[in-house]
Amino acid sequence: MPSDTLSFRVPPELAEQTRTLAATLRMTSSGYVRQAVREKNERTFTDRMIFLSGKLTALHLVENEAMIAADGDGLG
Repeated sequence: MPSDTLSFRVPPELAEQTRTLAATLRMTSSGYVRQAVREKNERTFTDRMIFLSGKLTALHLVENEAMIAADGDGLG
């Protein structure tokens, strides 16, 4: 599978912490970072879906209440 390369700078203490945690989990530093980014992306996507779902639910509630209020107006 072809892969892209990302390169970024981090403070030395973050680099050391990452290497230490990766070693503790018996992972390479790059594997550890890949997994961390993947998990963060999934959480961000999930949070966004929850937010949008809440907005849509609120919109449907307003529309539903408007239809109920119009029920006795003689148009239906």
